[in-house]
Amino acid sequence: MHTNHDGTLSRPAAAVIAGTVLWFAGITPAQRVYTTADPARRLEILQRSGGRWVAGQHVAAMGTAAVPVAFAALAREFPRGRARAFAGTAAAALLAGAPMFVWCLADRGSDVERFAYRRGSWLPFTAYAWSHVAALAALAGAFAAMPAPRPTRTALVLAGSSAASAAVLAATKDIPPFVFYLAEGAAAAELLRRTPDDGGDGPAPRR
Repeated sequence: MHTNHDGTLSRPAAAVIAGTVLWFAGITPAQRVYTTADPARRLEILQRSGGRWVAGQHVAAMGTAAVPVAFAALAREFPRGRARAFAGTAAAALLAGAPMFVWCLADRGSDVERFAYRRGSWLPFTAYAWSHVAALAALAGAFAAMPAPRPTRTALVLAGSSAASAAVLAATKDIPPFVFYLAEGAAAAELLRRTPDDGGDGPAPRR
């Protein structure tokens, strides 16, 4: 399979990856807070992180907003028909869920004690997480509907990620959101490998 960075899918796919990297950069500060059970200890970790924690929430918010916007641009470049319809559904789900997590990030940055003691509402995060579950399922459909050579393996991975995430979320009411961005970033990386002849609507690659 030839790489063509002038293809119509490659630029928005690269934007998805850039947004994903931005999101991961934002959640990097004070990582131990996510795995520490004791709320007092969590508060101590956040207080010691100082401005890095607050800055990280701003960066993560930018990544949270950038990824669905990039997916919306990507969806418009999918092959016409079912593939584009599924991709558009995925983008719509991500666009709907992103403000919920931006709200969560703003809350985390503005009141570290409330976040450390888990006193905030879980409804915004739950809505955000389910939007990603729906987006992964729709992306699986988009990849499965692409013309040959069809990325069937990627479609199956996306479908499996959606199903596994749904099961975890339903059972525990929580899930680490990085799993969504890993799957979505991997899907975008797969599209970077495709030429317009592999399923884009752009002109054939130059020889």
